[in-house]
Amino acid sequence: MAVGVLCAVGGPAESLLVRAAERSRGRAAVTRRCADLTELLGVAEAGLGRVAVVPADLDGLDREAVDALRRAGVRVVGLAGPDRPWRAERLHALGVDLVVAPPEDDDAAEGVLDRLLEVLESDPGPADPAPPPQDGGAEPPRGRLVAVWGPTGAPGRTTVAVNLAAELAGSGRSCVLADADTYGGSVAQVVGLLDEAPGLAAAARSAGQGVLDVRTLGRLAPVVAERLRVLSGISRPDRWPELPGPSLDVVWEVSRALAQWTVVDCGFCLEEDEVLSYDTRAPRRNAATTSALAAADVVVAVGVADPVGIHRLVRALGDLADRVPGTPRTVVVNRVRASVAGARPQDAVRDALARYAGVTAATLLPDDRAAVDAALLEARTLREVAPSSPVRRAIAALAEQLDAALPQEARERAAVAGGR
Repeated sequence: MAVGVLCAVGGPAESLLVRAAERSRGRAAVTRRCADLTELLGVAEAGLGRVAVVPADLDGLDREAVDALRRAGVRVVGLAGPDRPWRAERLHALGVDLVVAPPEDDDAAEGVLDRLLEVLESDPGPADPAPPPQDGGAEPPRGRLVAVWGPTGAPGRTTVAVNLAAELAGSGRSCVLADADTYGGSVAQVVGLLDEAPGLAAAARSAGQGVLDVRTLGRLAPVVAERLRVLSGISRPDRWPELPGPSLDVVWEVSRALAQWTVVDCGFCLEEDEVLSYDTRAPRRNAATTSALAAADVVVAVGVADPVGIHRLVRALGDLADRVPGTPRTVVVNRVRASVAGARPQDAVRDALARYAGVTAATLLPDDRAAVDAALLEARTLREVAPSSPVRRAIAALAEQLDAALPQEARERAAVAGGR
């Protein structure tokens, strides 16, 4: 059966490819010549082809479009001539499966056809969005990513994320703190940045266009303390479409090259917007959170130490296990206090987690409202404002625990990267 080819290429190359398919003796057939990206996406989702051929300058072509084609079961072949190498680099950055030169004669067109048929026989896994090696060919050290997540009800995700990042940076590790909460992101305000700063949304736009690299991400993530950078979130909740999942997948990979640790403050919701599931191009409000969780090396699950908070945390841990079943997690219970958990609040919280969630090890953060309020008032971290606070010491111990969990080889690479 002939392989369906969707051709979105104009000019002489289109005719050459059509003739090559006609001479292929039933191996391939151009099932649709697409005038633009919208038509290409439509016919791909209708199942009319298995391979799409696109030029580097196709209007609207970005990483989201490539991701939509691949989710529709269509492999993507990009055309870029050797005289314009930046176009080939952009196509690779967008995640296409193969980049070849546009054919200039019938023999070259047959060669392109053979190459795209080979694509179908290769592993259809996602393209690696990591940046290319630095000068000298050495692979850059790969940082670690921590997703700080928790159920609804203000359990203190942002407080934990900000201060965890500060402690990792204070221990000598370079760190990027990213705000991926599409419902009520507040990292910028907590650390004293203007919330109009482009931050994560600008990084996602650059990633979507295939132009995000370590230097660009560094410009978008200002330094707020020694070794600590911040990617601010969206300034209004209605801007959530600016944080698409496929683009953020690239942001996380580039951030791993920029810093030894990336700490992501996530939103609470894990739903997949089932009402919109029929539209594979529809934006997903929770894509930022699910993207960070999927990329995380470890998830810090935050709950609050009151009966309602523990109930929510227990249920949420089950949802989290379904979402990222193989990812290590660390449970953090915030605002542990006797007034709501009894005379021995630590024991009560541990017993409840062990009985109802099977969690036998958790980090408990004492309730130190005065220290947290002082840090929030001054837009600084607990490490700066209240270094002797018990909640600060508990978060510092958590940071040390996460850093110690790194394999020895990774710690050695991190130590080398710390001199950058």
